[in-house]
Amino acid sequence: MADKNEQNAPQGVHRTERVLIVMMVTIVGLSIAAFVARLVGAVVGVDDYSGGAWPMVTVLPLIGLPLAILLIIASVVVGIVRRSRASRDTTR
Repeated sequence: MADKNEQNAPQGVHRTERVLIVMMVTIVGLSIAAFVARLVGAVVGVDDYSGGAWPMVTVLPLIGLPLAILLIIASVVVGIVRRSRASRDTTR
């Protein structure tokens, strides 16, 4: 009886899923920070965005947010595969 309860116990998030989630949250956070920095720069009166770190601040959300969406999709796929393998193992 203890075996059955142990097999049906919910499993935690695996390392791969955890890494994908942390990467996604970090990229989204940096992209939002860059977007806010660009808005603050416009309010403060920055006229020239071609020098210093401004080109990176401008391009980061354009690359980071689509990359975060791809990481979300990858995380969902990894979770689905893990759950299907787990259910397949418990039915045998």
